[in-house]
Amino acid sequence: SPILRGGNLIVTEQGIREGVRQVLIPLWNSWSFFALYANALGSSDGVGYEATWSTSSSDPLDRYLLAKLREFVEETTARMDEYDIAGACETTRSFTDVLTNWYIRRSRERFWASGDTDEATLRDAQRACDTLYTALEVLTRVAAPLLPLTTEEIWRGLTGGRSVHLADWPDAADLPADHSLVVAMDAAREICSTASSLRKANKLRNRLPLRDLTVVVPDAAALADFGAIVADEVNVRQVSLLDITDPQAEEFGVSQKLTVNARAAGPRLGKQVQQAIKGSKSGDWSLAEDGTVTSGGIELVEGEFTLETVAADDEGSSRATAMLPASVGGFIVLDTEVTDELAAEGLARDVVRAVQDARKQAGLEVSDRISLTITGSQPVWEAVATHQNLIVEETLASQFGSAPTLEALPPGDGVVEAELSGSERVRLKVTRL
Repeated sequence: SPILRGGNLIVTEQGIREGVRQVLIPLWNSWSFFALYANALGSSDGVGYEATWSTSSSDPLDRYLLAKLREFVEETTARMDEYDIAGACETTRSFTDVLTNWYIRRSRERFWASGDTDEATLRDAQRACDTLYTALEVLTRVAAPLLPLTTEEIWRGLTGGRSVHLADWPDAADLPADHSLVVAMDAAREICSTASSLRKANKLRNRLPLRDLTVVVPDAAALADFGAIVADEVNVRQVSLLDITDPQAEEFGVSQKLTVNARAAGPRLGKQVQQAIKGSKSGDWSLAEDGTVTSGGIELVEGEFTLETVAADDEGSSRATAMLPASVGGFIVLDTEVTDELAAEGLARDVVRAVQDARKQAGLEVSDRISLTITGSQPVWEAVATHQNLIVEETLASQFGSAPTLEALPPGDGVVEAELSGSERVRLKVTRL
């Protein structure tokens, strides 16, 4: 609210909706997700898995969330101590976004384990549940002064305790610290966000796999452990990491652009600032190994200039380029060529999405096994036949059948029809086993 910053108290429906959309609903959905999968994890004995407060997981995403949680506690505590309620609200919103739109979404498959799951997979699912439990328990205690009713409901459901408002304020020292991991994973998130925007700009839907994403950044080695996560999130077969100083980066038309900040440099340089500006525009500038920048023969100091890495798009080529945020630096290059093989897999993933929607419409539980029948045109049938294992695994189909014509499955009797990309249509029949 603006009143927290000394502004006018203006209550609008849109403002309330934003608070609900950005914090309340994501927080509640995180709790619902945890409850759903913790119960399903032990469904064979009807008891469910009883998660515990734990920071011992070695999984990179778990370690990132816990380290991010520690920094969230530290920052919110500092904001509260300064009576900066608006800052505390923003910090909570930011962490909730990390929890829902990165950790839970990237870890979703880890939470699932059925009765025939091997011991290692089951233990990993339990570690994920323990980590999410810990994050939610700490988050609700921190957010309790800001969201007193929602956090009370969630915390009591998590812990069985009397009230979150009678609990101690979290101690950040109880959580692991790993700032380098946080910085690297945050960079990976920015890369994924930029790549998704690049897909959207080139009208390449997210479920369509692509061949390669090249990431050119100042410290590529720091992202080496996150290539698989980026590849899965962006849906590319391969992620290539290049240091911005690597000679290979030159093939993408890499260059650096110098901009002189006249307002900052003017008081020190006087009339010479125009000479420095002219040098930056004409290319008469240099960057020394020690970081010293000289433009038009005039040495500039920090704050008087900005350096940007610029990569030019090859018009008509099968690749698209986008600059990364300044906090990361560098740029990405996405291979936009869609082969027949990639198109077929994209169609199969569209079918998976349609089956998941049909499962929801049928009111099935996440652990329910199904009998699945799919019919569609020849291209749809070929894609389904090629990627049958993918469809069976993603939809928990124990029985599977398909036909190369839509009419093989007449409408009615639980049959669902859905539209896929390229105006293709598919008919599905989902039956609980």
